[in-house]
Parts: sequence; structure tokens; C-alpha cells
Amino acid sequence: MTSSMKTAVLFALLTTLFIVVGGLIGGKTGVIVALFFAVAVNFFSYWFSDSIVLKMYKAQELQRSDAPQLHEIVEELARNAGIPKPRICIIPDPSPNAFATGRNPENAVVAVTQGIMHILSTNELRGVIAHEIAQIANRDILIQSCAAVLGSAITSLANMLYFTSLFGGRDNENSSPISAVGAILMIILAPLAASLIQMAISRSREYSADESGAHFSSDPQSLASALNKLNNYSAKIPLNANPSTENMFIVSPLHSGNMQALFSTHPPIEERIKRLMQMAR
Repeated sequence: MTSSMKTAVLFALLTTLFIVVGGLIGGKTGVIVALFFAVAVNFFSYWFSDSIVLKMYKAQELQRSDAPQLHEIVEELARNAGIPKPRICIIPDPSPNAFATGRNPENAVVAVTQGIMHILSTNELRGVIAHEIAQIANRDILIQSCAAVLGSAITSLANMLYFTSLFGGRDNENSSPISAVGAILMIILAPLAASLIQMAISRSREYSADESGAHFSSDPQSLASALNKLNNYSAKIPLNANPSTENMFIVSPLHSGNMQALFSTHPPIEERIKRLMQMAR
């Protein structure tokens, strides 16, 4: 199954979960209310994502005179991807990492840390930039924002069930057939399931960006080499990252240990490298 197909299947699961949970907990009215608040909150984050995250990490825009080679790389890869050249920003942090942000290709930004500029070769840096350009071209920010809307709506519905159960629930005419035990399970498991599906969507988008980026650069091996370096260095020089932005970075700035496979926004580095090396053959 391709990464795009997997994303579609996961979205279908997330949507189904939302419909089922909404129908059981809030009925039609509850679904509409939860979806409205989720859209309102996440639309703000999506529309102003570039300014919010860039300010969070004290990123400064790089002019062509500041980094001419980097500008040439971004320009070439954006042309290969068929999108406008994004703005380029530098993050004053020694931990090597990078991300892309912006609500659409016309308002996109590629941000790199000072650390990544110091440890990668030109070809490796080009591989990383290709990955970020791919995330812009593939509309990953929009896709993950849509997933966040559904996930937030499911969490809101679970919260509604929690508070209605605290205050005696609804009257018999409108009551749901959920038992007390079932309600408790729904309150706990629905948001957890939504979160796991969101993380799985994030992982599938990383695979897709690796694949698309390798095509844009025609050099999957350099991206594989860069991922290996970034994984090793980021563990030694951690980035003080906000967990809410973890999924944006090319490698996770947070290290979650043995449960990483299920609860991480990023696939295992080893698997990403393996797939890229298979493309290089």
C-alpha cells in the first residue's frame, strides 16, 4: 500500500470514528457543535501556522546574500516540484533539524537550524530541503490540519460525555444506550484512538515526503545519509521543541523510547533509510 493510499484509509477510519462516537454521545446536535469548535480552533492554527511557529523558534528570514547556495538549492527543488520558491528562515539553535510551514505553497516557508547547516554536506542538505519542499507540494500541512480537526472534535465529544455524566446525563427520552462502563471506556478510548490515527497519518506523510523528495532531488541516498546524521546528532544535541510542533520536523526532536512505533509522529529512522536505499538501487 502506498503512503497516499494509507493516508486515505486512515482518514476514513478517523472520519468513521468521529461519526460513530458523535452519534453515540452527542447525536446530530453534538456532532455539529463539536465539529464547529474543532474547525474554529484548528483553522486559526492552520491559517497563521507560519507566523506562529516561526516566532516560537525565533526564526529569522535569510536573504539570498546571507546564504546564496541554500537559496539556489531551494529554488531548484521548488522548480522541480512545480511550486513557487518558499521563503527561507534560519533558527538559532545548534540542534540539527528542519521543517516546512505555511498554509499553502504560495505562503510557504522552509526553516533550517544553524546546527543542520554545520553538519550536513551540500548533497545531504539538498536531500533535506527536497523532503521539506515535498511536504509543501503534497499539502501535508493542510492534511494534518484536517486530521487535527477530526481528532479535536472526537476529544470534544468525549469531554461532552464526561461532563454530562457528571451532572446526571440526559433525560430518558434522549438518552444514549451507552452503559456506565461503556461511557467510561468511550471517554478514555475515543480520544486515544483518534490520537493514534493522527500519529499514523503523520508517519505516512513522512514516508510520502521522503519518496517525493527523493524524486525531486533524484538523490535518495543523500537524504538517507542526512537522516542518519540528523538522528544521531539530534539525540546528542536535543532541540527544546514544543511537543505540538513535533510532527513538523524532518526528524523528531523528542525521543519517546520503546513505545515510539505507535506513539510517535515519525516512522523509525531505520525504516525510512531502508526505503530510500531501495529507491537508490
